[in-house]
Amino acid sequence: MPRARPLSPELRREALIEATLPLLYQHGAAVTTRLIAEAAGVAEGTIFRVFSTKDELIDAVLVRAFDPTEFLRRLDEIEPTLPLEERLLRITSIAQQRFLAVFGLLRAMSMVGPPEHLQDHLGLREALEETQRRMLALVEPDADALAVPPDQLLHLLRLLTFAGSHHEIADGRLLSPDQIVRTVLHGVLRHEQES
Repeated sequence: MPRARPLSPELRREALIEATLPLLYQHGAAVTTRLIAEAAGVAEGTIFRVFSTKDELIDAVLVRAFDPTEFLRRLDEIEPTLPLEERLLRITSIAQQRFLAVFGLLRAMSMVGPPEHLQDHLGLREALEETQRRMLALVEPDADALAVPPDQLLHLLRLLTFAGSHHEIADGRLLSPDQIVRTVLHGVLRHEQES
């Protein structure tokens, strides 16, 4: 039986990043190159033909984990003709899934935020601006029905989604997307009953 053709360095890099991400959730920075090699189905030495150190591989995984491409793609799939509340529910659900993934990774890595040495590479400011632009496009058609400007609505939605998706901030009582959207759109007061 002929040997499989070896992967290019770029494909090998991608395979190692993919194999390492779930291991970081389980083991944090204590993950070993042996575990990574087993998960990727390669010899341990193969890692060091692609990455000079384990830390360099972990940095590459963190950059991938913070990459907003998939998050933005999912926002683009929201149908703009849906009712406003349904659009906000989908935005919140997508944002909460991202927050939960990022918070879980940071917790596993014993970090409170992305590593400072990766800040410029991550492009977090640009990602936030692009996220805001795409969310605004989904909310602005209903601006006349809102008591606040669309960007303020999104600010409130993002703050409540962030806090309500963070185990420590939420005291372990995470908010559902429905709770978040209903609170932002309708508040917490009961509607007055007609007499």
